[in-house]
Amino acid sequence: MQLEGKGMNVLRIGLLGVAGVMVALQFRSNKPEYGLYIGFAICLLIFSFVVSGLSSVLEYMNEMGRYIGSDNTYFRILLKVIGITYICEFCSGICRDAGYSSIAGQIEIFGKLSVLAAGMPVVLAIIESIQEIGR
Repeated sequence: MQLEGKGMNVLRIGLLGVAGVMVALQFRSNKPEYGLYIGFAICLLIFSFVVSGLSSVLEYMNEMGRYIGSDNTYFRILLKVIGITYICEFCSGICRDAGYSSIAGQIEIFGKLSVLAAGMPVVLAIIESIQEIGR
């Protein structure tokens, strides 16, 4: 669970993104579809770094789960919500960059509703706890 050097990774990813945008801008006037493909490829590359970095986050969450106890239901819900958020943000960003803002908006709405649905067990557990205290 080492976080050393993560600042350097952030700098590398930032530079990769800026370099990708610069290359994509070169194609914008002549071949705009190439710029879109380059942007999509850079997005996928950065997203793969995000996914690979999740292992350290998962290790920390497992360690926190050991302190809390054996019930890891809330951690699974948290991971689900984080996954939904990242995937929807990634997909809507690509759609928006391609000029399909309405599709991007629908993906974001779907993501918000999915997060709400994934979080319902937590809300129900809180309501049950409040009712037990009131008895």
